[in-house]
Amino acid sequence: MSVVLITGAAAGLGEGIARAFAAQGAKLVLGDINAKPLEALAAELGADCVTMVGDVSDPRYAKALVELAVDRFGGLDIAVNNAGIVHDPAFISDIPEADARRVIEVDLLGVLWALQAQIPAMKNGSIINIASVAGLSGAPTLGVYAAAKHGVVGLTRTAALENARRGIRVNAVCPSFARTAMAGEARHSKAHEAEMTRGIPMRRLASVAEVVRAVMFLADPANSFMTGQTLGVDGGMGAM
Repeated sequence: MSVVLITGAAAGLGEGIARAFAAQGAKLVLGDINAKPLEALAAELGADCVTMVGDVSDPRYAKALVELAVDRFGGLDIAVNNAGIVHDPAFISDIPEADARRVIEVDLLGVLWALQAQIPAMKNGSIINIASVAGLSGAPTLGVYAAAKHGVVGLTRTAALENARRGIRVNAVCPSFARTAMAGEARHSKAHEAEMTRGIPMRRLASVAEVVRAVMFLADPANSFMTGQTLGVDGGMGAM
């Protein structure tokens, strides 16, 4: 059975990914900053699931999660670096300094610290970073988020090249808006959804399940020759 580490696992995409791996019988190490939903999910998923609450912007937390995987399950096979945040929409000139720093610390540096901790613990492993369609093109009013996700794509490709001969595959999933709290799930209205989807050729949001399937595809050992890729789950945005 695979040992799988997932950050941002308490809700949204992370929860969906955790449930998908649990259904395959994986041993899970789940991380999140929110304790109550994380513990509730772990209790539901069962004995082969351990958790650790913390902030991915802290490199010590990234190391502690890997150490937990090794100590509890004997190693690490798959890591999904999913934790992320987004700032309120604003033009670049108007994004508050505190918001900009926090997004970079979580979305970009959080992935860097994760890679630094995970790669030395792996042999023939798979790392999937959750980037964004905003990491592949410009994203008006989401400038710092786009910059962070571009950085995640750069880290993904570089880590893939540096570790290809070690049998460690590193890929990224790049979703557009999905039905999660980060995309405004709690305030959805027809007008709000129409605004979010007007640039998506399919004119709808992705479901969590659709993004999860892309993660599972990249994690599958059968894709042993696939590394350094950015897999768009974007309703056709990348084709424009």
